[in-house]
Amino acid sequence: MRNDGKFNVLGIGVSCVDYAGATAAIIAAAKAKRPLKVTALAVHGIMTGVMDPLHRWRLNRFDLVTPDGQPVRWAMNLLHRRGLRQRVYGPDLTIEVCRQAAREDLPVFLYGSRPEVLDELAANLAIRIPGLTICGRRPSLFRKSTPEEKLQIVQEIRDSGAAIVLVGLGCPRQEVWVHEYADILQRPALAVGAAFDFHAGLLSQAPRFLQDRGLEWLYRLMREPRRLWRRYLYLNPYFLALLAMQLAGLRRFADSGSQPGDEVGFA
Repeated sequence: MRNDGKFNVLGIGVSCVDYAGATAAIIAAAKAKRPLKVTALAVHGIMTGVMDPLHRWRLNRFDLVTPDGQPVRWAMNLLHRRGLRQRVYGPDLTIEVCRQAAREDLPVFLYGSRPEVLDELAANLAIRIPGLTICGRRPSLFRKSTPEEKLQIVQEIRDSGAAIVLVGLGCPRQEVWVHEYADILQRPALAVGAAFDFHAGLLSQAPRFLQDRGLEWLYRLMREPRRLWRRYLYLNPYFLALLAMQLAGLRRFADSGSQPGDEVGFA
């Protein structure tokens, strides 16, 4: 089990953690009824923080930022000689956490996506993980919520008896939501991205041999080129160029970001 703290990758603190360490931290927080902000970042998530100082500020206030993508794990190992043997992939972490939640009798709440996705997700998780209690689910509004709606969401989750909240809103909306809500909810909140669509059966995951070689992006690009071309064909080379600069000591990446109220381009 590993949970060795965070290490700077292009200004984002990435946790040197494995599945056992991440799951243990989440379950411990759930049992103690305390907040824990968790996200799993691939290259796209890292680069969103690189290009947006306010979002970088948010990300660096998360408790766990797992290396979701192999390139993020490789980057941390190259920069900081951590020897982390495996990434902590959001969809797989979701299953590990739900399995342990079932063993510990900790109810789970699903927030985000569309009603039909949540229905399929809940049904599939119930089949895959006997004993898991999904105590509530609420789809995304797909717009900015009003203060009254925010209070309704918080109250609904609290009233459900949830010990853990899984959030599937897509990057970066889900990280914004977790940053804003986790402390109010006093529960672990996990931004798990495409895990909802994968486990609902709406998207297929890349074959394991592609995942292990850091080529999951190519599989997803081939399946959704119009939506994902910019994410992968622009951000991936940009990530590699910045990583080379950090490795060579040609550029220093501050890990603070800009605090709320500064003039930045994230809503």
